Amino acid sequence: MSRQKTPVFLQRASYRQRRLRDAAKLMPVLGGILLALPMAWSHDPSGEPSNSDRVVYIFGVWILLIVLTAIFANRMRADPVDAAEDAPPQ
Repeated sequence: MSRQKTPVFLQRASYRQRRLRDAAKLMPVLGGILLALPMAWSHDPSGEPSNSDRVVYIFGVWILLIVLTAIFANRMRADPVDAAEDAPPQ
């Protein structure tokens, strides 16, 4: 039997970078869900949130998405080791 030349498990740094990229790819989905929530709020006159509450919520979600994206971008900076691993063989 021949031994495998590549390790079975990924290196921790590479694994974390890939999971961060996966999480960053889900940011638009999270944003869409969070921004669609005001449409599901109650339309009952007694318990209906005001339009100003909805606008504050939308801008709050918008700022949250900007901050989360900035954090992901900061942590996903290209590592020379990761870039060399992901590059196709020549």
